[in-house]
Amino acid sequence: MINRRTVLSSGALAALSASTSLEALAQSRKDSVVLGMTLEPPGLDPTAGAASAIAEVVQYNIFETLTKINADGSVTPLLAESWEVSPDLKTYTFKLRKGVKFQNGEPFNAAAVKFSFDRAGGDKSTNKDKRTFAEMSTQVVDDSTVVVLRKEIDPDFLFVLGQATAIIVEPKSVDTNATKPIGTGPYKLDAWNKGASVVLGKWDGYRNAAAIKIKKATFRFIGDPAAQVAALLAGDVDGFQRVTPRGVPQFKGNPQFQVIVAGSRAKTILAINNKKKPLDDVRVRRAIAAAIDRKAVIEGAVDGYGVPIGSHYVPGALGYVDTTGINPFNPEKAKALLKEAGVTTPLELNLLLPPVPYARQGGEVITSQLAKIGIVAKTQNVEWAQWLSGVYTNKNYDLTIISHVEPFDLANFAKPGYYWNYESPKFNELFKKINNTPREADRAKLLGEAQKLLAEDSVHAFLFQPQWITIGHKNLKGLWKDMPVFVNDLSALSW
Repeated sequence: MINRRTVLSSGALAALSASTSLEALAQSRKDSVVLGMTLEPPGLDPTAGAASAIAEVVQYNIFETLTKINADGSVTPLLAESWEVSPDLKTYTFKLRKGVKFQNGEPFNAAAVKFSFDRAGGDKSTNKDKRTFAEMSTQVVDDSTVVVLRKEIDPDFLFVLGQATAIIVEPKSVDTNATKPIGTGPYKLDAWNKGASVVLGKWDGYRNAAAIKIKKATFRFIGDPAAQVAALLAGDVDGFQRVTPRGVPQFKGNPQFQVIVAGSRAKTILAINNKKKPLDDVRVRRAIAAAIDRKAVIEGAVDGYGVPIGSHYVPGALGYVDTTGINPFNPEKAKALLKEAGVTTPLELNLLLPPVPYARQGGEVITSQLAKIGIVAKTQNVEWAQWLSGVYTNKNYDLTIISHVEPFDLANFAKPGYYWNYESPKFNELFKKINNTPREADRAKLLGEAQKLLAEDSVHAFLFQPQWITIGHKNLKGLWKDMPVFVNDLSALSW
């Protein structure tokens, strides 16, 4: 028997079904996305600055590289169609894609590759990987063939060429790339609203424009953890990589969102200025390391989303060894080391904290732990530009908390004048051996020795390998499941 209530219920269900279908249809046709970022980039040229936020906006979107790093860490062709590597691993011959243009209409060719690499390694270069490019030479064979000659072996060279520091730039545009970037990628800069957002628009001149589903992408800069959560819940942001862990419980179990916990190759450290007295004494650095309970730092800084490390290396990487036992948590030993070094307590040191939550929150824990051995860490909250100029460039600091996100960055410990002022002929010689050892098994053994040396020298208080958390709308497809490098690959996204 069909009564009025049944008819009304059936009608309501039909209306709901229609509404749901329309909503799903509208969602499937959506061609824009809003992504959240904690930090605003200081510029949009990744060859001009060290901030990882630059690559998060432009890498693979505006600028492209010869190779592409994928979410699983594999390397595939991008601007290079293919390549051949010599048996001694020092000569790389790249075949380039033909018919590719820059966004200002200039052709992409071997000459542009040579210009980009020569510039990256030149005397005036501000590229943070300048050393890598300075020790190689590039030769043009023809418009679509280029040869790279290396002085040293780097087994990860193809990976390096997929990073933001290896972008191929258009020679006429290099002076203005920081504010008006010109690349070969699928997106161009539409607007930069300083302090708020960057808007990228699909570039119709891209070689494979038909495959690009997202026509407009907005990057919103939201540093406050509570505001990040609010923006996601309100639907103002569709996806947020490396969202603050403290917001995660509000999204787990919520059917409107996907929560992705990704591994990383990042190393979060309490960086120490190795030339500042009394930090130039290894016993003082060891005391600092022994004062720190890594597990407590992980809980306080990232709500448990991290794995303890004892050196500048992470589990899963080639040759990893567990070095957390070299400088274990031991406050009494820390006090004894300070006494042995002739340090009178209380010892005052400055601790500079950039604006990321893990640094500010972790700073509170570390300050408390250091106080227990007689070290007074005077915290100073700095903005990202201040950190880059004061710490990274001018080395004006004692201690700072920072995550180094590059997968293969042991070279920084052999780099003269790097911001932590570590100089070790023994490490330099060891690193040279690593770079000139072709057999993977032999290289893995040497990498283990390098990790132990850095731990024994207590170059830093090595804290943890972070686990990155991405939260996105349930219907947003293509978010990276892992994060070997910091990018937002817009070409992979769709609804």
